[in-house]
Amino acid sequence: MIDLTPMVRQAIAASALQTGVVTVFVAHSTAGVTVSEYEPGLIEDVKQVGERIAPAGVDYLHDRLNYDDNAHSHLRALVIGPSVTIPFERGEVLLGTWQRVVLIDFDTHPRTRNVVIQVLGE
Repeated sequence: MIDLTPMVRQAIAASALQTGVVTVFVAHSTAGVTVSEYEPGLIEDVKQVGERIAPAGVDYLHDRLNYDDNAHSHLRALVIGPSVTIPFERGEVLLGTWQRVVLIDFDTHPRTRNVVIQVLGE
């Protein structure tokens, strides 16, 4: 889990917009973006829940057809989704006290991830 909140705040500040929405999107099918608390216990819990939702080591058709090992990564990313949209006012993202914008990478191999942050407003 990677905390993207500083990047989101920076994008809003750079836009000079005061009110609107910010969308954060990861352009990959084995990673997801969501809003979550960001602390060590929850980071570990997310891994455990991912294993329950789409266990690694299962005989997935994707892996057999593509000679791959990351079907569970795709399935976990489907549950989280590739993007989140959050409102902002007075140039500040409207997150709860413990909320952070996070990227969760489910893939089995290290990857470079492209994250798109789009700020819309006035």
